[in-house]
Amino acid sequence: MWNFAFFAENILLGVGLAMDAFAVSMANGLQEPGMKKRKMLGMAGVFGLFQMLMPLVGWLCVHTLVEAFTKFEPFVPWIAFALLAYIGGKMIFEGAHGEDEPGKAAVGIWALLVQGVATSIDALSVGFTIAEYDFVQAFVAALLIGVVTSVICVAGVKLGRKFGVALAGKANILGGVILIAIGLEILITGLI
Repeated sequence: MWNFAFFAENILLGVGLAMDAFAVSMANGLQEPGMKKRKMLGMAGVFGLFQMLMPLVGWLCVHTLVEAFTKFEPFVPWIAFALLAYIGGKMIFEGAHGEDEPGKAAVGIWALLVQGVATSIDALSVGFTIAEYDFVQAFVAALLIGVVTSVICVAGVKLGRKFGVALAGKANILGGVILIAIGLEILITGLI
């Protein structure tokens, strides 16, 4: 089980799962172009942590509460959409009402935690794909997913910061639209 394929599969799984978190990180960078490196790394760490924890929770559910988790799974896209739509709508409202001040700390800890849950909740279902792993293998797989997500999110924030300076004054609106679009994508994909 500990072979090249194990690591390659889980790294690629991490890349796929990180795309929503990457886009949200980019939106956060757009919204706060003056974000300090420490906050950027902390943000990436939060997204990576949630992307790591959700597959482990899914794995645990598969091994203990399969029936309950299966009943909950159809609600996952709706929950992610609701959370991202709320945050995105708030960003659009603030941007439209002149609350988009350059240099202002735009993403607080509460919003970041909600974003972390919203972008990683679909990773619960990864617990089904890693169900045959023992706990150590599931933990290593989840750790790889979390590290990959963190690295990708740092790139997303940097990219967003770069364009955020150019879009000063409209970054909240654009960031909000991006978050709502991500929420819609998660919802539509989950319903198909």
